[in-house]
Formats: sequence, C-alpha cells, structure tokens
Amino acid sequence: MANKICIVGTGYVGLVTGGCFAEVGHQVVCVDNDLKKVELLRKGGIPIYEPGLEELVKKNVAAGRLRFTGEIADGVENSEVIFIAVPTPPLADGSVDMSFVEKVAREIAGAMSEYKIVVDKSTVPVKTGEKVAETIRRYNKHKVDVDVVSNPEFLREGCAVQDLMHPDRVVIGVLNERPVARMKAIYEPFQAPIIVTDINSAELIKHACNSFLALKISYANAVAAICEASGGNVEDVAHGMGLDRRIGRGFLNAGLGYGGSCFPKDLSAFVHIAEQLGYDFRLLKEVQQINAGQIQRFLKKIHDTLWIVKDKNIAVLGLAFKPNTDDMRMAPSLDIIRPLQKEGARIRAYDPKAMEKAREILSDVEFCDSAYAAASGADALILCTEWDEFRALDLGKLRSVMAQPIVLDGRNVFDPKKMAALGFVYKSVGR
Repeated sequence: MANKICIVGTGYVGLVTGGCFAEVGHQVVCVDNDLKKVELLRKGGIPIYEPGLEELVKKNVAAGRLRFTGEIADGVENSEVIFIAVPTPPLADGSVDMSFVEKVAREIAGAMSEYKIVVDKSTVPVKTGEKVAETIRRYNKHKVDVDVVSNPEFLREGCAVQDLMHPDRVVIGVLNERPVARMKAIYEPFQAPIIVTDINSAELIKHACNSFLALKISYANAVAAICEASGGNVEDVAHGMGLDRRIGRGFLNAGLGYGGSCFPKDLSAFVHIAEQLGYDFRLLKEVQQINAGQIQRFLKKIHDTLWIVKDKNIAVLGLAFKPNTDDMRMAPSLDIIRPLQKEGARIRAYDPKAMEKAREILSDVEFCDSAYAAASGADALILCTEWDEFRALDLGKLRSVMAQPIVLDGRNVFDPKKMAALGFVYKSVGR
C-alpha cells in the first residue's frame, strides 16, 4: 500500500530516503529551505555524488512519485508520515546542535491540522524523541494528536542506496503502539527484519553502532602499530581475526583512521551523552585518541621517508573521506595536506569525484585531471582514499612519470612485494 510521506531535509539521508521510498511505490514530497537546491532537484540535478542516486531520483520524479518543495506546510498537508532528516552538526563541547530539529518540529506543529506521525531520521541524542513530541504539542495551535517515532538511519556514504533498499534491519522506536502498524507498512517492501523498541533505546542503537564500528577501526590501527614494531603484517592479522564469526572482518582495516561527518560526530556525541548521564566513557575517548594519533603517525612516516618536505612536489591521490562519495567533511586528506603545506611542500591532487568540493576548502593546491597528471614530476605520492580507480593504476607508468618513486600508501591499496619489485620506495600502514 502506498503511503503519503514527507521528508524534511534533502541531504544524504533525506534525499536517499526519499528516492528509495518513492522507488517502492510511496508518494513522497521532499522539503528543503534551500530554494536553490529545491530548484536544482526539480530540474533533475543532484547536489551530492552518491552512486545510483541521480538515476533513482530522475526515474521517480518522472513517474510522479517524488517531488520537491520549499514549503514545509505543503509537505505536512500532503502527507501522513513526516520524516525529519535535517543536520545535527557537532558543537565544540562534543554535543550536537539540535536547533535544526527543534525548528522543524515547531514548523511541523504550526502546519498540522490533523493527526500525523513524525519520525526522527536524523542522528539524535537519546531523549530527543520525547523533546520533539513535547515541542509539537506545545506549538500546535489546533491541539491535534501526534505520534513521534525514532527510526535511525544506517546508511553508508558510497553505498547508501543499496543500504536502504536492502537494509540489515529497520529500527522503530515508539512511545506507544499506535504508529507501529503504519511504520511497518512503510518498510514492508524492503523485506528486512524490523525491530520495535522504546524510543530511547532506538536512539541509543544508532550511537552505539557507529561508536562500535569506530572502535573496530581504531583497534585495527592500534594493532597496526604493534605489527610495524614487530615485523608483522596487519592485513594477515585482520584476516585471521575476521574469520572468527564472533568478530568479523568488516571495519578491521588499518589506515589513516575514520573521517566523514558521522563517526567523529557520533562518537563525540555518545561520549557527551554518557557524561550527561553520569558515566565516563573512557573506552570511546581512547578510540578518539587512537584515531587522532594515526594521522600523526603517518605524518611521521612521511617525514622519516622524505626527511625535508619543503619545496618538494607531493602528489595526493584521493581527497574524499572515503571512496564513492564527494564528501570532504573531516576527510583525513585535509589533515595530511595542510601540515605539509605549512612546511612548504607543493601539493598536486586528484580525486575522481571530490575535486569541486575540495577546491572550496583547500587553497594553494594544484588540482589535476588524472592520477598520472598529479604524479608527474612528484618527489613522493601519498594515497589517502582507496578508490578502485587507484587499485587499477598502471604502476609501471606511475613510476615512469614520478621524479622519485616514493609511495606512501595510507590505505594499504598496493602489494608491498609488487611495489618493491617495480623499484618503488613503498611505505604502508602496519605492513
């Protein structure tokens, strides 16, 4: 059965959710207060790069199942279920800015003239659902009833469409049983296990998941440091660990550490939430320290290899925080490039999708149109993002265009033996 759905916010979460809901037959209206973005979407443009998203949006707009508006009243009036998918940016103390969520809750309340289900899709601190329900009831002049639901997203940038169309599970947190049947009906086409729990537990699940995944990454990086000191190979260690079904291989990847908009923010938020509740989450604080230290360890590796970086031409391959996205938020590449620039290095960079966004935040960088162009005449090459395009490079050609065959691989993309056989000075992480 088709449901009438409104999604407030057209960022990664809102746009992917709207497109996928329309794809399974729901009627979806997406709301955004950025009228330029709304106009772009109406014309078939996509403000972000996400594999499969552009085709999905265009298909469902053409089919009449998906449309865009700048008026929240339009979305509320023409929907039964309203999803809040607006940003919750980090604050200096580790908490998150909830003003966007609160503002949208007030606007929904002002536009409501009949019962609605309001769903928190944004990643929010525990107790937010209760606050949203209280806010809507306070500002709704018609005093109509509302149910607030927590439905956290578990989308990975770079494969978000696939993640939503084929989810591992759907979490529905409620204050009472009334909205459960409608929420199950919305997700029925996705054929995924549905977990119904109280709203506070649902909100905690998201932070607990992301924090645990960040912990696995930092654990792999801590083991990598031991491997480097002992002559071990972190890839072999991770493979041996990952075959244990209790552990699994996912996210046991040594490298430059995690970045992006989710893990750093959610980890800090969970630490802050714990402090507010009277618990010192020291384990997660150490995860943060390990992650920050990983960049410093890699910068030391660069200096140990090059000695002096001033006036050297350094190629950087990969700028986005992970492959298959153009997202530059808290990308590890920034924490590599900026210190090298301060020491006088000349940076030439290439990324398959993130160049436009990188130009907005990086200065004095020469952006190139291919990996080989970036590497041409380079005294060293640093790999920051593990795009498949880089795995497929002609390494012989790469060596031939470089002034010095020095490669510092922050993502363990290349085979150390093969690189040595080709004459490269090759440094990676934990190998």
